[in-house]
Amino acid sequence: MKKSIIAFPRIGSNRELKFALEKYFRKEISEAELQIVAKELRLESWKSQKEAGIDYPISNDFSFYDQTLDLSIALGVIPERYKKLKLNELDTLFALARGFQDEENDVKARPMKKWFNTNYHYIVPEISKETVIKANFSKLLNEYQEAKTAGFETRPTIIGPYTFLILADYLSGVTEDAILSDLIGAYTVLFDQLNNLGGEWLQIEEPALVLDQTEEEQQLFIKIYQELLKNKNKLKVLLQTYFGDLRDSYQEIIKLDFDGIGLDFVEGRESVKLVQKYGFPQDKLLFAGVVNGKNIWRNHYQKTLSLLKDLGNIDNIVINTSCSLQHVPVTTENEIKLSKEILNHFAFAKEKLVEVSEISEIYVKKNTSLLDKNIALFDKNRVQENIQLKQKITHLTDKDFIRTPSLVERRADQIKALRLPLLPTTTIGSFPQTPEVRKARLQYKRGELSKSDYEAFLEEKIKECLELQDNIGLDVLAHGEFERNDMVEYFGEQLDGYIFTQKAWVQSYGTRCVKPPIVWGDITRPQAMTVRWSAYAQSQTSKPVKGMLTGPVTILNWSFPREDISLKESTLQLALAVQEEVLDLEKAGIKIIQIDEAALREKLPLRRSDWYSEYLDWSIPAFRLVHSKVKAETQIHTHMCYSEFEDIIPSIDAMNADVISFEASRSQLSIIDALKAHHFQTLVGPGVYDIHSPRIPSSQEIKIQLEKILNKLPIEQVWVTPDCGLKTRGNKETIPSLTHLVEATKEVRKEKITYDK
Repeated sequence: MKKSIIAFPRIGSNRELKFALEKYFRKEISEAELQIVAKELRLESWKSQKEAGIDYPISNDFSFYDQTLDLSIALGVIPERYKKLKLNELDTLFALARGFQDEENDVKARPMKKWFNTNYHYIVPEISKETVIKANFSKLLNEYQEAKTAGFETRPTIIGPYTFLILADYLSGVTEDAILSDLIGAYTVLFDQLNNLGGEWLQIEEPALVLDQTEEEQQLFIKIYQELLKNKNKLKVLLQTYFGDLRDSYQEIIKLDFDGIGLDFVEGRESVKLVQKYGFPQDKLLFAGVVNGKNIWRNHYQKTLSLLKDLGNIDNIVINTSCSLQHVPVTTENEIKLSKEILNHFAFAKEKLVEVSEISEIYVKKNTSLLDKNIALFDKNRVQENIQLKQKITHLTDKDFIRTPSLVERRADQIKALRLPLLPTTTIGSFPQTPEVRKARLQYKRGELSKSDYEAFLEEKIKECLELQDNIGLDVLAHGEFERNDMVEYFGEQLDGYIFTQKAWVQSYGTRCVKPPIVWGDITRPQAMTVRWSAYAQSQTSKPVKGMLTGPVTILNWSFPREDISLKESTLQLALAVQEEVLDLEKAGIKIIQIDEAALREKLPLRRSDWYSEYLDWSIPAFRLVHSKVKAETQIHTHMCYSEFEDIIPSIDAMNADVISFEASRSQLSIIDALKAHHFQTLVGPGVYDIHSPRIPSSQEIKIQLEKILNKLPIEQVWVTPDCGLKTRGNKETIPSLTHLVEATKEVRKEKITYDK
């Protein structure tokens, strides 16, 4: 039985790629030096896979930023404004991802969206009338040859043409028909080139197949592959899917001339039923995704073996991961502070390679010792249930999820209490985490800085931050969050039920890596988490300072969740803990409390029919539970970013927050039309500039954004904010950008008030 994975993490076990890229951006190393780091990481990946017994290590899963962006480059889908920069291929890629600004040029980054139901982000391809598809698969071919030279026969992987077309932005009325023929032609060129190099397999990833498909989309997929597969020659082609099942088109897909089909049996709820009902062709390999590529818990071998048995008499099975392993950390080997008893329950990417091999060994050779060891692990009583917490959740009633008075009624109370101008200006919360801040936090963590000295340092940073905001002219201030390492990890560290790793980093986008905490047991709040710093900040100014919290859905979605209880139960545990914090902030005199739900849409089921029954029916009430007991005059904010929210606007309004800020700048304010169409009642702050790009927007640029917003929304409904927190930016970008934001707002206020009079 063959053993396979879909892709391996590319950042390195110690984030080597992140640090090399940042040096390159600062011009501290050359492109040649950056490429050396990249080559070392690829070689290490292939070695790990081969040593674990994976039959075909994967190539072309490496990327300097994002694999969808790599495909845009390979197809020549580069908008003219980036070509005019006359940069080399690598720097063009970075310009698309990060924007580009110098004395002569000022080009924004392309929009960034969540990759299906993950916390990974991709750069959205842009198709216009000027787009000309031109095949340039040198990256894929070079990495395949690089592996071959090093002694590894790999299976190159690439995102497929169907998914590319589904995810792309189409400008000026252009449709996929405009490029379809050339797109098929480009992949045909790739087939020919791999055949010429003696390549055995090509993996084509088509995750868009697990989305709801129209009949037209089904026909589009069939049309593409009927044409494309005619040209595969000796090359074997694997259709790889993940994040769900193929219920809309399974019957047609298995008729196509693929040599292998990869199905997800972890998130694909209907995958087993589809195979049982319609069978699986004996002339194809079934790449069975049975090892969870998203979570970090050990595979339960008995359950996996039972699943494989349910598939029936299929001899041509390949044991596979359910999705790319880039969504989990690289290895547990670097976790020297966690006990062996705890680590035994975890499998990161390298450990999942071993699981793939062991499942194959047990399935084929009936290796009972491996199975018995796994059974013993799951027979252990890992955590003790919190009976009191369980009863508290059981006794929740509808009243616990309803805030009174109504949104409109309490708005009047908040206007009197806060006395803010039209178009109130604020930030999303965090301010730049300078080297000085990170150094002090590390020194305190290591015991090199006393608690009193560290707190004095933080108080000084908060004072500086408040003074900066006041000088700029912001209306509602934030304390800067200098005490926080991460918007989820910080809270997890103060909640019972979490455990933490040292180096379990996962790529979110580009150089941005996160270290998700792990939900180990039942979650409770032993003491206040943020009141100390919010209350101190408010004592230093007469302007309102927001209390900053992360919401329960985002905390869970950006953690590695338990698998022994439901996501709903874990979220309600978190909601009760955050509710306690909200009420303590209110008691401390904080009049505005922001409860960020940046990841609300992230775990929304990919199929619309599952939205409410499997997610929205409990995630939205969980947010309402958090703030249901606050006073009318306490203003509740939330923030959401880098997802497509237009189709769940009514559910977002039902969160019953007073103000919601959205990422909007990279998406050309497209969400405004959806808000207007749904008669959105909540006050809104559509982000007016992109903080994920280092470029600095001008006052005029922000003013134009504001005018676009006010052409569609009443001025009384609008707040003015950046589109996300400023943690990842530097002061040299943050200060002028916020200054321009306030300047633009004041101009618009003046013009609007004068016009209205």
